[in-house]
Amino acid sequence: MPRTKITNLPDKPHLEYEKQLWEEGFQVIAGLDEAGRGAWAGPVYAAAVVLPSDERICDLLSGVRDSKRMTALQRQRWEGCIKSASIAWAVGSATHAEIDEIGIVPATCLSMQRAIDQISNPPRYLLVDYIHINDCSSPQLSIPKGDCQSLSIAAASVLAKVARDAFMVKMDQQYPGYGFARHKGYGTALHNQAISKLGPCDIHRMSFHPLNQPE
Repeated sequence: MPRTKITNLPDKPHLEYEKQLWEEGFQVIAGLDEAGRGAWAGPVYAAAVVLPSDERICDLLSGVRDSKRMTALQRQRWEGCIKSASIAWAVGSATHAEIDEIGIVPATCLSMQRAIDQISNPPRYLLVDYIHINDCSSPQLSIPKGDCQSLSIAAASVLAKVARDAFMVKMDQQYPGYGFARHKGYGTALHNQAISKLGPCDIHRMSFHPLNQPE
């Protein structure tokens, strides 16, 4: 399938990509998305979601959107629905240290591969939000704004976001004063002020601005 150029985004994600692949004989299709790629601290998370080849899944997951278009309460509510309605799902991550060592894009691919590897019946095709997973044997389609279009990708975006947010809330308790429970490690004014006052902590990505700036 060719990469599609998107002009107008739909109001909610659909199954057009999945349906085309089902018709071509690919029954196990995983949608993949990440959370935390642009954060200054913490790991990058990724989720893989395999939905049943049944169009009624759109009704079961009618409230699922790109995770950025949902509130925290909405994501938490629909997380359980996604897990129960899916044929398979998994969450993987790459640590802040791995991000600093190999770079954010390779680390994002690594987190996605770790999610895929946890699925017992390996996906036959991957629908990925925007990026291309290098060194992956499965055929894949990189979809710009895929979390706004593919229901499988949107569902993965919700699981990845909920899992990462929960981790960062725990880190707020381990590293008080940085506000991780509020900004989840992203680059906010509050976060920047905390770094200026306290210095970086053990889970900061030292290769990211403003942490990589000379003193």
